[in-house]
Amino acid sequence: MKKILFLVFVLSLVKFGFSQDIKYARKTLRTLCSPEFGGRGYVNDGDKIAANFIKSELEKMGIKPVGKKYIQYFRMPINTFPLDMMVKLDDNELVPGVDYLVHANSNTIKGSFPIAWINKKVVESGDALKNLLSNNLHDYFIVLDTAGIKDKDILDLMEFIKFKNPVKAKGIVEIVYGNLTYVPSQKRNSFPLVEIVNGKISVDNKVITVDVKSKFERRHKAGNVVAYIPGKVDSFFVFTAHLDHLGRMGQDIYFPGANDNASGTTMVLDLARYYSSLKEKPYYSMMFIWFAGEEAGLLGSKYFTEHPLVPLDKISYLFNLDMVGSGDKGIKIVNGSVFKDVFKQIVDINNEKQYLPKVSPRGAAANSDHYFFYDNGVRSFFIYTLGEYKEYHNIYDRSEALPLCEYEDLFRLLVDFVKLQDKS
Repeated sequence: MKKILFLVFVLSLVKFGFSQDIKYARKTLRTLCSPEFGGRGYVNDGDKIAANFIKSELEKMGIKPVGKKYIQYFRMPINTFPLDMMVKLDDNELVPGVDYLVHANSNTIKGSFPIAWINKKVVESGDALKNLLSNNLHDYFIVLDTAGIKDKDILDLMEFIKFKNPVKAKGIVEIVYGNLTYVPSQKRNSFPLVEIVNGKISVDNKVITVDVKSKFERRHKAGNVVAYIPGKVDSFFVFTAHLDHLGRMGQDIYFPGANDNASGTTMVLDLARYYSSLKEKPYYSMMFIWFAGEEAGLLGSKYFTEHPLVPLDKISYLFNLDMVGSGDKGIKIVNGSVFKDVFKQIVDINNEKQYLPKVSPRGAAANSDHYFFYDNGVRSFFIYTLGEYKEYHNIYDRSEALPLCEYEDLFRLLVDFVKLQDKS
């Protein structure tokens, strides 16, 4: 009886230990998504605030930097919107982030302008479209509405107008069918592009009033955070995530970025916390990297591979964690179908322990920070979770909404995989 009670006690301690991980994860996630971090973007140095927070956590854990400093700085171009903005249709002011977004490559503009439409009705009358495009539209905003248009040539023309503005209109409006999503831009056009949700604008609207102030930073200072725990051998097992997100669009709204990628940032911190607490030195040297500039084009990871703090051929495995906040439908492993032996080991562990509902492979893809390592011959993987949670690059990707339903199981799976390599 005493033996059974002892086993129950031990199991309860194990469960309690992992519950502490999820508490740490929730606390870290809330911090990273808080207004003070401003979406971890390029307005008000949100990305630097995130990098310094990670640095302070590493210092508390007693984990060393790689080299003399934790942060590897680099420069990048980025277009930003640090000041309040306004979009009004006739007398109706729209809500930023909910009714509209200003495209990231937009330029500064202020004033009220008449509206000209390019829609299915105009397109079907070839003469009407030709006459419209041949007119002087320099003082107009052009509204592009693709609803009902099937002709690929016409759709390509509208896409060209959207980004190139060949008629030199004051600005472009695109009607969005679906969710508003934002992606940072390293460039700034000579005109603004406003994306408005379907139903918030109609052909009855005659005037658009816009007040947008962009700030183009040619050399924004960003930084990767890099730390490590020395191991028994001179090879590295690396966990990575990107610390940045979309930041602010004006002062009224910011993009919290809970799943993308406060979730991955948190899990890499949690893994660092776990390995720093072990009494015995790990077999591999454990490296942890949080990249900046991912949302603007994988800039931080590209810079690291061009200026590596350790020789890339010393990296035995790299696991990049990006959008790992759900998992009720399992995980996907990019490069799983490339490195089949590693993928099989992960699947075997999962089958034995019954951690995740499903582990699925994917081929090579340049869709996150693992890519430049893979391109340089490093055995690299990108893991993201699958599930019902769908918020992405919008203002609704908030910490309180993120389920973290398989966070602990993915954490366990990764730790078990590292242990397996230690034994082999």
